[in-house]
Amino acid sequence: MKRYIIKRLGMMVILLFGLTFIVFGSLYLAPGDPAEIAAGASATVEEVERMRVYLGLDKPFLVQYGNYLLGLLRGDLGTSLMTRQPILDELLVRLPNTLNLAVSSMLFACIIGIPLGILAAIKKDSWLDNCLTTVSLLGISVPNFWLGAILIIIFCVNLRIFPTGGMSEPFWTPLGFKQAFLPSLSLGMQVAASFMRIGRSSMLDVLQSDYIRTARSKGLKEKVIIFIHALKNAMIPIMTQMGTSFGGLLGGSMVTEQVFATNGIGTYLINAINQRNYYAVQSTVLLIAFMFLIVNFIVDLLYCVVDPRIRYD
Repeated sequence: MKRYIIKRLGMMVILLFGLTFIVFGSLYLAPGDPAEIAAGASATVEEVERMRVYLGLDKPFLVQYGNYLLGLLRGDLGTSLMTRQPILDELLVRLPNTLNLAVSSMLFACIIGIPLGILAAIKKDSWLDNCLTTVSLLGISVPNFWLGAILIIIFCVNLRIFPTGGMSEPFWTPLGFKQAFLPSLSLGMQVAASFMRIGRSSMLDVLQSDYIRTARSKGLKEKVIIFIHALKNAMIPIMTQMGTSFGGLLGGSMVTEQVFATNGIGTYLINAINQRNYYAVQSTVLLIAFMFLIVNFIVDLLYCVVDPRIRYD
């Protein structure tokens, strides 16, 4: 296990190093001059040149990239070209909102999607199974920004039950629950639908296994067979999807954050792209990739907890 953890951590470092090179190189080749943006629209040629020297943009590409890596090792993500504030501080202010939205959306998806997938597998080919399969197809097909707009019109504008946007409290507090309910429903609907489909397919495969037929021949209760014997094995594909989906929620919640006016890292990334704030884009993409790798690493380790047969020796 220790060798596997060390190996995975080494692979994560290599992946992050490659990602930094790709992102830095892409923005280096992108049109536009960061020095002109940082100096301002009314800056003279001399002021732009001084800003270019100050930012280190007068140096060769490899020197700039090396300085960028050294800054990352020191925990320095650079300075925003717009606000002149450390990018790390700006991300740390917005990161809790994104994590709050991603975790609440994942909880919604797990609470709704996994039980319904198991229920559809148990009631295979029944009217309930057909209805749940149809609902899962609709859930995957509906865009979350469209669903978010519909939810705002119904529950915020017409019924006035929930606020139209903003997120100032954790989702487990009363105010935070009201703020996070609609964004979580909008963002987690597609994830819940995917959990439902994968859970149904995985449970059906497990229920057709020989050891399940043996358990039934011994006279065990159906609840014991499903929740004790079958569910653990059926959870492996679901856990894989959970890791991928949670990483996607961290990076893909930017549209939902825009719809519900949530000040998260997704909104920060969109604003940075629109403002051509190159350093902010680099740092935000790197942070999202890092969180995605960490989540998938944790999921790999949890496989051993769910299925004792899995060993990383």
